[in-house]
Amino acid sequence: MRDDRLEFEDEKRKRAARLAEDRDLLHRAANVQIDAAAHNYTYLWSWLGLPIVQLPPDVVALQEIIWETKPDVVVETGVARGGSLVFFASILQMLGGDGIVVGVDIDIRAHNRESIERHPLAHRIRLIEGSSVDDATVERVRALIPAGARVMVVLDSDHSHAHVLAELRRYAPFVTPGQFLVVADTGLGIPEAARLRVRDWGPENNPLTALRAYLAETDRFQADPFYNGKLLMTSSPGGYLRCVAVT
Repeated sequence: MRDDRLEFEDEKRKRAARLAEDRDLLHRAANVQIDAAAHNYTYLWSWLGLPIVQLPPDVVALQEIIWETKPDVVVETGVARGGSLVFFASILQMLGGDGIVVGVDIDIRAHNRESIERHPLAHRIRLIEGSSVDDATVERVRALIPAGARVMVVLDSDHSHAHVLAELRRYAPFVTPGQFLVVADTGLGIPEAARLRVRDWGPENNPLTALRAYLAETDRFQADPFYNGKLLMTSSPGGYLRCVAVT
């Protein structure tokens, strides 16, 4: 039988590109997500026992990215209930080696810390409590990254423009060539999200506006067309960036 693996992968990318151009479908999908948010849809999921607070397609995409790029360190700002940290740790565990996940949050509540530290994958997780944009916190993260490590970063804490932009300026330099920088919840900046009532975030104050501002400052990152293209249901449209150049 003919080996069609390369053809299959090529066709996937073509289909993702076509999907990314289907504006009507993307608009309808965005409105479904906005409607589902009324039911706290992202809060309904867990990973290996801990709430992950993510849309399932984003979880699958992140798994694909980690399996493809094989980071040694995944840094995530925003710990919440710990499910994402355990998720990243589980994929690193399957990859083997000594990979770790660094979770940063200004407030790691005692019960969430207990759930994370008692998890079977806790040996791959390092927790840092403190503001993600404080110099002391950033230096604690830096100290956990071994020399020569491949580093991926996921930003998912305070979603205001100022905070996300400050995080981008501090954490994006950690990302190594070929690895990903993921800016979460850029969906707060799409037109459909105007129907949401979420804190102080709005059309000019959200992760997407911060991402656009940061990309105007650097040429190290490019929006990945495959992952951004195929994620019809995502909290982070356009937020999957690949590092294409050294610092």
